[in-house]
Amino acid sequence: MSTMPRGRARIVLCGFVFVLLTAGMTESAQAATRPREPNVGVVVRVASGESASAIALVRSFGGHVGRPLPLIDGFSAVIPASALPQLVATPTVHVTPDGPVRLMSDKYDANHDDGSLFNLERGIGARAMWKQQWTGRGVDVAVVDSGVAPVAGLSGPGKVMNGPDLTEESQSSSTGYLDTFGHGTQMAAIIAGADAGVNPPADEGNHTKFMGVAPAAGIVSVKVANARGLTDVSQVLAGIDWVVQHAHDPGMNIRVLNLSFGTASTQDYLIDPLSFAAEQAWRRGIVVVASAGNTGTSKGRLSDPAINPFIIAVGTNDTRGTEDAKDDRVASFSARGDGTRNPDLLAPGMHVQSLRVGGTYIDDTFSSTGSINSRFFRGSGTSQSAAVVSGAAALLIEQHPDYSPDQIKSLLVSTATRLKGAPATAQGNGVINLRAASKLQAVDLAQSFDRATGGGSLDGSRGGMNQVLRGTPLSGDQDIFGRSVDTAALAATEASGASWSGGDWNGSSWAGSSWSDHSWSSCAWSGSDWSGSSWSSDRWSSGSWTGSSWSDSSWTGSSWSGSEWHGSSWSDSSLSDGVWATDSWS
Repeated sequence: MSTMPRGRARIVLCGFVFVLLTAGMTESAQAATRPREPNVGVVVRVASGESASAIALVRSFGGHVGRPLPLIDGFSAVIPASALPQLVATPTVHVTPDGPVRLMSDKYDANHDDGSLFNLERGIGARAMWKQQWTGRGVDVAVVDSGVAPVAGLSGPGKVMNGPDLTEESQSSSTGYLDTFGHGTQMAAIIAGADAGVNPPADEGNHTKFMGVAPAAGIVSVKVANARGLTDVSQVLAGIDWVVQHAHDPGMNIRVLNLSFGTASTQDYLIDPLSFAAEQAWRRGIVVVASAGNTGTSKGRLSDPAINPFIIAVGTNDTRGTEDAKDDRVASFSARGDGTRNPDLLAPGMHVQSLRVGGTYIDDTFSSTGSINSRFFRGSGTSQSAAVVSGAAALLIEQHPDYSPDQIKSLLVSTATRLKGAPATAQGNGVINLRAASKLQAVDLAQSFDRATGGGSLDGSRGGMNQVLRGTPLSGDQDIFGRSVDTAALAATEASGASWSGGDWNGSSWAGSSWSDHSWSSCAWSGSDWSGSSWSSDRWSSGSWTGSSWSDSSWTGSSWSGSEWHGSSWSDSSLSDGVWATDSWS
């Protein structure tokens, strides 16, 4: 903290200029005769409903309150320097220096960005594992998402293999396999991105090269969402089933499955088809990591498939700009559990740096607020947190290649750092701690929850999120081709690992049946619904995908160098036209 000069200070914030009165207070003649204690200019952010008490606290320290800053739920103030430690230690406030702030430029410095992967990886202990030679080598992570673009950092030899493209975009060579939405690439980069020529053990302290949590791991991309982020539960089920059946195809070793999405299903996990599919992947030796959801306290329930207790459900912690988890809080948007099924653990997911894909929906819509520079973009949400944990799982699997998914989960949850004052419904077992997990040996154990049966309805899994084609919602137990889905029969084939027959799933041809140059072959779709129209030209049904899916503080702001805004700063942001929702891609 530096002493703020008397007079006026100017902060340039997202193109707006705020003039803050930071001094100029009248002093008594008696005070003028003795040496004056130096003052410190600060910006104080407050928890919801705590503004009045925070103002009173500042004044009790002999400070002076300046201009309200509603954009960040705070205010400027000047306080005696000696009172600063007490104010900083107050749990209901967050204090940052008041001074000039610069927007990020192409001269991005990851060392001074609290949301950079460099600082995130140091904080959770991933880079400490790199020093021990555990970098995810030999482990593949399947990412069922919107595809992965071959941008720098994800374009090295063998880094990404394309599984099937299960969207209508597979029918065009200009869009097939590519991430036209912008989400899947960011998840893949957090998990296993790696700039050309990096050597993770030797480059552990290098903050100029981009590296994901498990930089030597491979990515298998299974595309289920199109350029508008549209998908259906049937596509996601087909994607998960494909991963299970092809996990050990020649040249692949899929040991982790990242599911950075969720639906608003209200079905019990025991019968929900999406929950069942995720559990089957777990039972076949794949560590399944799912985002808890971005609904905060509004639902009291995790998203689907995170509702399944076997897999790893991940919420988000706010690091508050420090590596020490002792001052962390649960992010306001991170979904809370119901006391029976809670998040298993938390991982960083606030303003996380990742790779940018120009021309995608996310980039075009949020570039003015989410972009760091021409290469990097940042986002917040339990999606990012799940990706962090998927990378962490890859590191632990390389260290313990014979461990079961249950054992990897036990390493993560038993060593997590618990947050003081946060209920288990919010934090689960606490914040991920790879330093501790990498030093622990797991016992040979198995989780004993009741096993899912998967005979519930597809509409139940959709949770009201239905695609609309030519005015008709896709509803009921039918897939995107209009074919009836017998969920009980599907569950039986999933349990036996036989839901795919070549490129057919549920009686329709969705993809090809072989690999060709690191990509799964495609095929022509012949279903009647694909004649002269496609789902991408339409929308979600009225009122189904609404709100802010990427979290309350998602693709907006907080891209500052030097002194950062920490936490969920921008509480009113939302995605336009209701394509995504709090219960969707988390």
